[in-house]
This record gives sequence, structure tokens and C-alpha cells, in this order.
Amino acid sequence: MMACLLVGRLALGQAAPTMSRPVELSAFGGVSGVETGLSGGRNLSVTAGLDLGLRKAWDLRPSLEYRARYAMDQGTVDGIKNQMGGLKVAWQIAGLKPYADVLYGRGEITYLNGGYQVPGKFVYYTASSSNVFAGGGGVDFGLGYGLAVKVDAQMEVYQSKVALGGHFDAAVGTVGLVYVFDLGRRR
Repeated sequence: MMACLLVGRLALGQAAPTMSRPVELSAFGGVSGVETGLSGGRNLSVTAGLDLGLRKAWDLRPSLEYRARYAMDQGTVDGIKNQMGGLKVAWQIAGLKPYADVLYGRGEITYLNGGYQVPGKFVYYTASSSNVFAGGGGVDFGLGYGLAVKVDAQMEVYQSKVALGGHFDAAVGTVGLVYVFDLGRRR
């Protein structure tokens, strides 16, 4: 009788799925179009980042995300570069991985053509730094072999004395590639 109880208890050792991974590391990069939100400003930028996916809960995979963006073409009004980190939550639907994220960081705005005038004052800014709050989402389309195509949209809020109300909103669209690193996956 005691042997049956011990064997039954040992059999529970395989109750958890063997192919699940507690963490997942991925890197992404892409090209971004940015509507800066200041007098029709536009940038063509490069975006890159890392995601550290944590243990799944209720079919959702939360991640810690870091991303940075640099303006390759600043247009004629302003150029924005930033670094942000935050929380991302993704879920899997067949070969698609939709996600939503909330990010916070710092941004630097360069004002072109001799600077940008503060409304109602004879003061021109040539550059400023700002806290950045961002929210958005997207979807990764799995290609296999750890690769995916990323389509991403973000709305970012920058604090700036040159904007009416003290802030402006930038809209960002990104298309790029994602690579998921193989961390101990069994073949």
C-alpha cells in the first residue's frame, strides 16, 4: 500500500509541461516613421530594442522591454531621439503574437532652422530634453527559425516649453524584424 502512494506521488513530477520556458529573450530592430506633433514635423528613424519575457500567466506573457530610437532624417522642424523601458504583455494566436505596452524614458528634441520659438516670447530653443510617456502595441508575425516581422504603433508624450500647453504628442509607426534567442530549447 505504501509503495502505491509513493509511486503515485512520483508520477506527479511530470504534471508540468516540459517544453515551457520561464524566460524568453528577443531583440528587434526596424524603421520608424514619426509624426513629431510639432508644426507638422516628421522624422525617419531607426528603432531597436530588447524584450525579456517572463513566465506565462493565463496565456499572457509579460515582458520587460527596452527600446531606443534615433532620427536618421530629422525633416525640417525637429528631430527626436529617445530611450525607454517598461512593461509589455503579449499573447499567442497561431503564428501571430499581438501585444500592448506602456513605456517611460527620456527623449532629446533638436529644433532645426535656428531653433523653435517659445509661444509669446522672444526665446528660441535649439534643443531640449524631456521625460517621455508612451503607450501602444502591435503584432509579431512568426516566420519560423526564431524570426518574426514586427508591426508596431506608439503614441508618445513629450514635455516641451515650445509647445502650447507645455507638451506635444508624437505618433510612431515601426516595421522591422524580431529574433527570439534559443535559451535551452530542446530539439
